[in-house]
Amino acid sequence: MNRVIFALCLLSTSAVIAQPAPVAVVFETSLGAITIEVNAARAPVTAANFLKYVDNGLYTGGTFHRTVRPDTETRKDVPIEVVQATRAPRTPETPSFPPIPLERTNTTGLLHIDGAVSMARSAGTDTAAADFFICIGAQPLLDFGGARNPDGQGFAVFGRVVAGMDVVKKIQSSPVREGTQTLAPPIAILKAVRK
Repeated sequence: MNRVIFALCLLSTSAVIAQPAPVAVVFETSLGAITIEVNAARAPVTAANFLKYVDNGLYTGGTFHRTVRPDTETRKDVPIEVVQATRAPRTPETPSFPPIPLERTNTTGLLHIDGAVSMARSAGTDTAAADFFICIGAQPLLDFGGARNPDGQGFAVFGRVVAGMDVVKKIQSSPVREGTQTLAPPIAILKAVRK
């Protein structure tokens, strides 16, 4: 009898804590479409923040503005390969959201592998807001304990590219302003919506 009660408790508990399904977001860019699968189960805070920007239309009109690749890398001691995007320019009418706490890769288990999508941040740990980047190839220097950020806390992966890595690579190889990582011109985000 006790085993039956225990089994029923397990069944009811698993039903209560069902994990959220992945969410697909399509970024239509001037070079083609990129589909991102957002992992709300393993990175709930970061995923919710990203989807808030998507649902409010704040990436539509934004750009992929930065490419880090061997010929543009300024930090030869800790080289990475990513492209970075930003939201549309702010206006008095557009909402503004506060930075979010960092969900570290050693907690989420989501690593900076090829196609990983992660939040950009400044030197402070809990400073990620809207900018995100996509990894080209594995980038373990961006994980918790990696040397890319001096604090060793890494960056928060919250999803992965499931279609359009060819577009990501086109963005990565696009022209830059001489001596910089700034795409010239930036690659327009025409629309960003849930699929």
